[in-house]
Amino acid sequence: MSGAQLWPLAMAALWLIAANILAMRPAQDGRHGRSAILVATGVPLLGWTTFALGPVAGVALFALGAAMLRWRLTAERA
Repeated sequence: MSGAQLWPLAMAALWLIAANILAMRPAQDGRHGRSAILVATGVPLLGWTTFALGPVAGVALFALGAAMLRWRLTAERA
């Protein structure tokens, strides 16, 4: 694996770690601001990773990102 392929993979791993940390912290705005920041940084990163590593890596990273950005399941109590 060359350096041109290692950088997008390392940045994607850092993005996933940051998304996990942000998901664990309580938010007053309902997580909309954090989600917007993660999407704004994740979409170009997804394109870069897909370009450098191919479509299989791009689809895998897309699935991981979608799992991180899903809405939290909450139970409504009456």
